[in-house]
This record gives sequence, C-alpha cells and structure tokens, in this order.
Amino acid sequence: MKEDIIIQISNRIKNLRKEKNVTLQELSESAGVSKAMLSQVENSRAIPSLPVLLNLIRSLNIDFNDFFKDINLLPADNKVIHRKKSANTSFEKENAQGFYYQRLFSTVVEDSHVDFVLLRLTPDARRPMVSTDAWEFKYLISGSVTYYIGEETYEMEEGDSLFFDASEQHNPVNTGTEDALLLVVYFFKKRAV
Repeated sequence: MKEDIIIQISNRIKNLRKEKNVTLQELSESAGVSKAMLSQVENSRAIPSLPVLLNLIRSLNIDFNDFFKDINLLPADNKVIHRKKSANTSFEKENAQGFYYQRLFSTVVEDSHVDFVLLRLTPDARRPMVSTDAWEFKYLISGSVTYYIGEETYEMEEGDSLFFDASEQHNPVNTGTEDALLLVVYFFKKRAV
C-alpha cells in the first residue's frame, strides 16, 4: 500500500534535510518557520500550510517537480487498504530518548488525516511535554505508564486506554522495569481554509 501523502511529504522533508546535512535550526531559519513547528511537520505532528511547505522546499534547494515526483496517491475509489508488516516504518522525534515509534498505517478518511503508530517506551524514556494538532487515542498493550495531560495524571495498566485533545501539553512516562508498548492513533484536526 502507498503511504498517505501527508506522511510522504513529512518524510521527504526530513530525509532531504538529513541528506543535505542541514540542521533543524538552519532549515527553520532559512524557511522562516520555528524550529518546533519544523520538528512537528517532519514528524507528522502538524500539517504545513502551503506557504510554509513552499518555503521549506525552496530552502532545501530542490526543484518542486523533483520534490513531488515520488509522492504517491491512493485511488479515490479504494475501499480496502491492505498493508504488509514490511511496509511499517520506524521514526524518531526530536528531544526524545527511549521513545521508539513505528508507523503502522496512515490515511485520509473523508478529508481527515488518521495515523496509527506503535510506541515503545524504555524504562528510562524521557522527553519534554509536547502538544499535537490532533486528538489522540492511546491503548496500553503492555507495561505500565503514567500519562501527564495538562495538570492531570493518569495511571495506565495493560488494557487501559486514553482519548484526549493533544493540543494540551502531554507526556507518557514508563513506570515499570520493562518496555511499555502503546498503540497510538492520531486524529489530526481539520484546518480552516
């Protein structure tokens, strides 16, 4: 199955930046975007506006046609999507240690972007609080996790789930001695045109 266009664009930006040995800071300054926003775009936590996307492409010194030539679209009438395990992609996020992500599936359903991810947290995992322009569903497959959302704390055991507005600052902490495994589903918010 071909990946969703938003994920493909995010990955393309990140891969080009790394290929050209450009730091997040350098690209963000060149494109006139905050480093935090660029990190969110690269990790599919935010969808760039068209002007931001064009500035990023220009700043990477790549022809627009070359940037988009390998971006694949699903046929509009595709009702069933089957994705093999071998198509899952691992990725990392900035400022996170012990957070291991694997994208299982990403698509657009009736103009809403949905992203399914496995998150493995090591016992020493840590990162600063984050926010995402999405609703998030978390299902704890194994381990134990304390989830901080805003000022609230939620203790999670195997089989527990959370659903919340991720624009609120949030962060999971592995409270066990073994890796914790979560299924994460991002429901990205529609942006006003």
